Amino acid sequence: MIQKIFTTLISVFSFSAQAGFWPPLPKTGFIVGHAATQADVAAGNAAFVAAVNGVSIGVPIKITIPQYAYYKENGKKLPVVVIQAEEAQGQKLVGARQANGQDVVGLITDFELLGNVQLK
Repeated sequence: MIQKIFTTLISVFSFSAQAGFWPPLPKTGFIVGHAATQADVAAGNAAFVAAVNGVSIGVPIKITIPQYAYYKENGKKLPVVVIQAEEAQGQKLVGARQANGQDVVGLITDFELLGNVQLK
C-alpha cells in the first residue's frame, strides 16, 4: 500500500515538473494557411522557408497551429510549440519553438503532436 502511494506521488510530481516547461500558447508568432516566406522567418513567425532557387515550394499542412508537441531528439523529448507545418517535395516538415525561444525544424515524424490545450 505504501509503495502504491509513493508511486502515485512520484507520478504526480513528475507530471507537475514537466508541465512547468509549457509556456502559454502564443497569440502571434506563427503562420497558418500559407507557405512561409523569408519575411515570416525574419519577423519570428516561422522557423524555415521551403524553397528551391528562391521560389517557395511549401504547401501548408492542415494541423492545428499553434499547438503543443514534443520534439524527439537523441532519445529525449523536448517540449515545443508548433509554429508552422508545410509539405515540400513529399516531406512533411514542422517548425516549432522551444520555451527558450530557439526554433527547431524536423520531419513531422520527429514530433509528438499534443494538440492545443494548455497543459497543467
